Amino acid sequence: MIDGFTKDHDCKLLVWFEAYDDLQEARHCELRMKKWKRAWKIELIERDNPQWRDLFETLF
Repeated sequence: MIDGFTKDHDCKLLVWFEAYDDLQEARHCELRMKKWKRAWKIELIERDNPQWRDLFETLF
C-alpha cells in the first residue's frame, strides 16, 4: 500500500514484534537491534514463534 521498507524488501510475513508505550524506548530498542548479528535476530524470532507464523492478525 505504502512505499517503504516492506515493499522494497518484499516482506510478506510479520513473524515478530514488540509493543512499547514509549516511542523513545521503542526507538532505542530498534537502534540496538540493528547492530545484532542475524543469528541473534533469528533466535529471538524462534524463541516466541518457532513455526514462523504470520502474526499480523494478532495485532487487532
